[in-house]
Amino acid sequence: MKPTTKLLCALSAIFLIWLVYDSQGTPETNGEPVAQARPPAWQAQETQRHSVADSQILFGDFHVHTTFSMDAHGWSMPVLGGEGLHPPSEACDYARFCSGLDFWSFNDHAEGLTPWHWQEIKDTVRACNAVSGAPENPDMVTYLGWEWTQMGNTRDSHYGHKNVIIKDTAEADVPTRPISSGLVAWEAMRNNPLGPVETFLSPYMDFKNRDAQQSLRLKQKNLLAVEVCDTEVHVNDLPTECLEYAETPNELFRKLDEGGWQSLVIPHGNTWGFYTPPGASWDKQLSKAQHDPKRQTLVEAFSGHGNSEEYRDWRAVSFDEAGNEVCPAPSEGYLPCCHRAGEIIQDRCEQPDSAECVAKVEKAKGDYLAAGRAGHLTIPNTAPEDWLACGQCTDCYLPALSTRPALSTQYALALRNFEETDENGEPLAFRWGFIASSDNHAAQPGTGYKEIGRHKSTEAAGATNALTQKSFVEAAKAKGGDPTVSVPFDINKTKYNFLQVNEMERQGSYFYTGGLVAVHSDGRDRDSIWKALENNQVYGTSGERILLWFDAQQDKVTHTMGSQIRTQTPPLFSVRALGSFQQLPGCPEHSVKALGEARLDYMCGGECYNPSDSRNQIERIEIIRIRPQAHPNEDIGDLIDDVWKSFSCDTAAQQWGDGCQVSFSDPEYSGEREFIYYARAIQQAQPVINGGQLRCTLNDEGQCIDVDPCYGGPHLTAREDDCLAPATERAWSSPIYLIPPRPTL
Repeated sequence: MKPTTKLLCALSAIFLIWLVYDSQGTPETNGEPVAQARPPAWQAQETQRHSVADSQILFGDFHVHTTFSMDAHGWSMPVLGGEGLHPPSEACDYARFCSGLDFWSFNDHAEGLTPWHWQEIKDTVRACNAVSGAPENPDMVTYLGWEWTQMGNTRDSHYGHKNVIIKDTAEADVPTRPISSGLVAWEAMRNNPLGPVETFLSPYMDFKNRDAQQSLRLKQKNLLAVEVCDTEVHVNDLPTECLEYAETPNELFRKLDEGGWQSLVIPHGNTWGFYTPPGASWDKQLSKAQHDPKRQTLVEAFSGHGNSEEYRDWRAVSFDEAGNEVCPAPSEGYLPCCHRAGEIIQDRCEQPDSAECVAKVEKAKGDYLAAGRAGHLTIPNTAPEDWLACGQCTDCYLPALSTRPALSTQYALALRNFEETDENGEPLAFRWGFIASSDNHAAQPGTGYKEIGRHKSTEAAGATNALTQKSFVEAAKAKGGDPTVSVPFDINKTKYNFLQVNEMERQGSYFYTGGLVAVHSDGRDRDSIWKALENNQVYGTSGERILLWFDAQQDKVTHTMGSQIRTQTPPLFSVRALGSFQQLPGCPEHSVKALGEARLDYMCGGECYNPSDSRNQIERIEIIRIRPQAHPNEDIGDLIDDVWKSFSCDTAAQQWGDGCQVSFSDPEYSGEREFIYYARAIQQAQPVINGGQLRCTLNDEGQCIDVDPCYGGPHLTAREDDCLAPATERAWSSPIYLIPPRPTL
């Protein structure tokens, strides 16, 4: 070997060794929240703004991740357009000084938390509460919690995500460890959301920020080093340092019962097709085993990942008489993606009507269905634009990507289990209160205060250039020799990472700024807020601080939203709504003083919750009526009246601060079957990030013939483009349930 060759080999070896050992990554820290509460005068003004008579409304966010979550850590990497790590203390400062919340919770994915992470989160919760002022009247309440991120690759094994909120904070009153899920999320988080090759390469694809990105590899290494708990051992008898998991809701509820903690379990993101298998529904969870009516009393109907409220009759998959999956035909406003897969293949055939092409079309439909949520990977050489708006709810309000309607909130309320009964001997039912939250992954509770900065205030993320796009996002795209032949994809045996398998590119058009949970509370303290949550005196908003009341009066008794009334006769319902305060540019003076302009710009994008004295106008109030199943054969779609009643609002009256007020009754209610009612308060339309989703071009028949997706990757859609389109911000009340009286014995 020549000396020069030897030298090159030696230098190459040194370089490779240096790449491996260059940086082991900087360990994460939780940081320290700013030791400063908001000024009492500002807080008193906010209380006055959101109070009418003796009714006080507080706003919060019960769905917040920091980069302690494995997926959030991965998305924070600069190669995916992130800004670096966002630790727990940053979430505390953001909630107080950027979004101006009254309460919020930590909900990092349990699947990616080591015992060290969990202790740091608990310490941050206490530190954040310690700087909030007197416990009986704090400027903000911070709750401890986590996300149970259950996912299955089949509809039978899938139960979905749930947030666990813990009331107390003292060490003796909280879990020793969070309870994670099993199956897909367990493997994805433990093996990190990128995969080994991408994780190794990513630091050197963005050399300047390599140390921050190496910390992801360090995090994974530390996580895998922790022993997994014995699932058969009682929660209180487990060692402190082990990773605990529960594969089903039943196991989760059992473990929470064993621990004895005061907790709420809140299902969320239920219709989100990004991770949910086609054909999944609420049916299997409405059972004594899989539903806990003591803890699972609330549902998240809206988040930054979309709307889970509305039901539709169409499905992504149908079944023949033998129970085999078949591709449904298109219906008005809905194009199944399996059908679109066949259309793409047919358009490529030289002889579209030939028997050979017809066979290829049917194969494409079957391959798409067999791949589950990864069906888009079965058609070679496709771009997101090729799929048009297939799989999407084109007439839903800010819908989730690839909406799964049988997991909608409306479907759940209409459903009954006639094979099991509750403590009253009646068919099992879900009777939830409604909330909304953000599902933010950058330590930013309450991001919906302004529709500014798509990459700052939503989950929009993507490769920063074509090279990283190919490495991180497109690696799983189907490759075939013949573009007219679909390629089967086995989601259970894939070598690709979680982001590559799912529709990450189209998902960018379905990220929103997120919602808020509102409570009618007697006070600002932890116990008062918790009491309101337990009594379902709650509602959700799409991010605006809309004030909403929904009551029923009967026999001189007022029943608030969330009530269950046993009655033979219909009550008189009343709704009152006031629009949110219009926002001033910039941030309040106390936020600037607390954080400084440079940190405000980094954390909040230079924009904070900063209300003026002028309100947005409520355009209308809608009433939705649901008559739950009285027998198993009743079709769910026939039982949901959306919209049942709609009332236009007088804008002149709102200018005087009276808001929009309506009342109604329902003579059809006779006490023979249950009726459910809830209210939507709709503000006048305004520009909203991703308000147009895929931005379809429609033909004369109203069909989507072209799309202009809002990509997360800035090399595809400019980072400065907020993809604004008109949408009507809104609030959803918790339902009032009218239940027939029990039979007299």
